[in-house]
Amino acid sequence: MMTTARGRRGDDPPSWRRRRWTRLIVRAVQVLAALIALGALAFGALWLATPSVGNARQLAQDITRTHHVAYPGPPVPAKFAAALEATEDHRFNDEPGIDPYAIARLGFDEVTGKGDQGAATLYAQLAKMLYTPGDSSLAAQVEQGMLAIKLWAGLGGPEVLRLYSDVTYFGNGFYGIAAASCGYFGVHPADMSWPQAALLAGLVQGPTVDDPLKFPAHALAREQHVLGRLVATGALTSAQASAYERIPLSSLVAGAGGCTG
Repeated sequence: MMTTARGRRGDDPPSWRRRRWTRLIVRAVQVLAALIALGALAFGALWLATPSVGNARQLAQDITRTHHVAYPGPPVPAKFAAALEATEDHRFNDEPGIDPYAIARLGFDEVTGKGDQGAATLYAQLAKMLYTPGDSSLAAQVEQGMLAIKLWAGLGGPEVLRLYSDVTYFGNGFYGIAAASCGYFGVHPADMSWPQAALLAGLVQGPTVDDPLKFPAHALAREQHVLGRLVATGALTSAQASAYERIPLSSLVAGAGGCTG
């Protein structure tokens, strides 16, 4: 009897462990399903709570009119687009308006105390300029994220880049890519060189402190940063970037003052 009892007890643990793991898996699936459902509800509520982006073009036109800039502006040059995406949002062509990887990294950095590296995509930056200018509160950032998704879904990447280039401030009183390219370099946007495109793309985060006419050292550092990002994204080779870095800033802005023709 004792042997039989021990045998039965010896056979029980594997079955008990299987049942335990089954219960844990079922519970995990239930929790995951609940979280997905809550996330979907929250997303739906935020979608309804944020405005439509159907007026995005009109808002951009209003901003350009305020600064006496022609609307719509010129087509976004490929070099400037590459430089802007490389330094501001290198997953621009693959993300749905927001960058889940950057958001996850930002959350991790907040928890670990490593600081805010930023997670705003070009879509979100445009949303801020059009809908919540000057507001950096958490509520505004959430709204910008939802509006970014709507801009991605409603307008698409090329149109967002065009609007972004039309309304962005590049320092020294220059609003929009046409005014900035002509004002800093004396060339139309389509004629910018790689170093000029990199310099202009580097201005969007600090257009006043990195102004190449007033603070050339800061501007040069930003240009070199963007050239490095262009190497990282494969748009330029290291040799090309090194050659461009050797071009004096004074040569890039030699035609500053306006475009001719």
